[in-house]
Amino acid sequence: MSEKIEHIGKREIAWSYAGTAFMIGAGVILLPFILHMMPQETVGIWNIFQTITALVLLLDFGFRPSFARNISYIFSGVKTLQKEGVAHVDANAEVDYGLLKGTLVAMRRFYRWIAIGVFVILATAGTAYFYYILQKYSSDRQDAMVAWVLLIAINCYNLYTFYYDALLTGKGYVKETQQINILSQVVYICLAIGLIYAGFGLTAIISSQLTATIIRRVATYRVFFKPELRAKLENAEPQDAGNILRAITPNAIKIGLTQLGAFLISRSAILIGSAYLTLDEIACYGITMQVMEVLARCGQVMYIAYTPRLAQCRAANDLHQLKIYYTWCVLAYVGIFAVGGLVWIGLGDWALQLIGSRTSFVPTNLLILALVIGFLEHNHALAAGFIMADNKIPFFIPSLLSGAATIVLLWIFLGPMHLGIMGMILAPGVAQLAYQNWKWPSVVIKELKDA
Repeated sequence: MSEKIEHIGKREIAWSYAGTAFMIGAGVILLPFILHMMPQETVGIWNIFQTITALVLLLDFGFRPSFARNISYIFSGVKTLQKEGVAHVDANAEVDYGLLKGTLVAMRRFYRWIAIGVFVILATAGTAYFYYILQKYSSDRQDAMVAWVLLIAINCYNLYTFYYDALLTGKGYVKETQQINILSQVVYICLAIGLIYAGFGLTAIISSQLTATIIRRVATYRVFFKPELRAKLENAEPQDAGNILRAITPNAIKIGLTQLGAFLISRSAILIGSAYLTLDEIACYGITMQVMEVLARCGQVMYIAYTPRLAQCRAANDLHQLKIYYTWCVLAYVGIFAVGGLVWIGLGDWALQLIGSRTSFVPTNLLILALVIGFLEHNHALAAGFIMADNKIPFFIPSLLSGAATIVLLWIFLGPMHLGIMGMILAPGVAQLAYQNWKWPSVVIKELKDA
């Protein structure tokens, strides 16, 4: 097994696009069954479930990307992890397996306590919130409650093993990650369709997700912990896990605050909107935002594939190569988002009519507005990723301020102004345009301009 980050070339990029295309295709396969077989208010509950899952993942508080980035630093040959910046190394530096082993201990310890905390929160406050939402629900409440219990289980298990994702990302296992994703998605889709047709409703979706998650975690463990690596780890003396956590924590917290701001910007509309709008309107908005996220993810495939290389470039202080990566990532993002957006505007409603969906997208004028706002948001997120590769997080305070502004604007737009779905779309767009949309791309362009 290579002691360095795995090579990321054309084949790995191709696998990234293939894997993403398959996952999107799998979603396209499942979505018609959900929209056709389930009432619109059930789709609304499903969107609330997805928002709660995104909220739960915030309790990771930025540690997963921080762990992944530091795993990349370790496999690049660094001997110590720093609170800010990267210890520069030469290309032939050996991997410190004691540092790797100590980092693994720190990761397991951290996520064990996070998973316990998630269980307590969801079993108490989360259940109370869901019971309140069910008062508006006229479909099968027993099915919804069983799905809620399964949702608690999947979120706790997912967080308990969350560091597995960081290991594959940090080591540069791009091809293997996509292969595992494809396998788990095949299981998810096949099982979900069968259970939906068997009449299990929301339970069909959540139980299928739980099964697929277990399969993905088992496969990930086998890919990373190969016999050669296990032997080297067994013979290594681990560095102190407490010191490692203390080195990682400051920037992890900054990332966590950034993610909290991002959640308030992109996800709070559903939680707040559920108090002002009907479940049918929440379903309409939620489906639109789901497709938006898929489109953005397609545009960022190249960036995601190159993530471990970005950390390696920072460790080697290779700004020229970093500039090449940034250029290609931006071009891929703009091209895919533009083409996908035009196709969506032209054919989206027709596709929903074709499958007999009970849920629709937002009207065309609102869809165009959402696409513009979504493009600007994910473009500055891409630039922020290049900044973060240098183990520096300057954007956590602006992100929190944008999130707070989004909450205030949502209250104004949904309450006194009664803008409905337009207000849900417009609030994060206005908050982001004030600073973040232009700030972080300009920082990266200025840094790499003369590289």
